[in-house]
Order: sequence, then C-alpha cells, then structure tokens
Amino acid sequence: MQGIGQAQFEQVIYDEDDQVFTVSFMDYAMLRADNVTMIYFDTKTTVSLQNLMVMTDCGEASTVGALAAITNVVQDAIWDLDMREVQMPFNRYRVWQILQRSNYASD
Repeated sequence: MQGIGQAQFEQVIYDEDDQVFTVSFMDYAMLRADNVTMIYFDTKTTVSLQNLMVMTDCGEASTVGALAAITNVVQDAIWDLDMREVQMPFNRYRVWQILQRSNYASD
C-alpha cells in the first residue's frame, strides 16, 4: 500500500518562489486505509545463516515493485496516444494533464 500511495497520491508541491507548499498532512495527500481494499496475507519465516542475527532483508523493498507496476500500467494505457513519458504521482489531475497533452485532446 505504501508503494501505491507514493505512485498515486504523494506529491511535494512548490510555489512560484520555490517554497514548499505541501507543508502539513492537511496539504500532502497520503494513502489512507479507507482508500484501499482489505488485503489478507500470510508470512513465511526464512532464517539466514549469513549474519549473527539470523535475519534476512526487511524494510521498504516491496514498495519499489508497486511504483514500477503502476507506472507501466499508466504508460501502457496511453501508449497508443503517442505519449512516451509519464511521471508520478498518477492522481486524477495528473492523468487528466497527460491526456490533455496527448493527441487524445485534439480528437
């Protein structure tokens, strides 16, 4: 969910003087629990013998795949509109801007 939030919602916005405009969580859009469906998962413990703590990697590595997957979905959806470059976040306004810059807007 963190990767989805980053790809679709999170954006730091600057004003014309390059001052940060999104200075609080009231201004900065974040994914919330009511924005997503319930996900059920199972875990599997894997012991590593490579370190004294017998731990494997952990952390935010799983968010990276979400960013690439969502970007590929958006890019694939607009490929036939001759749009070859997209940038996150893919919120409604940003997708609307992408469509306005494409040949879709002139049809």
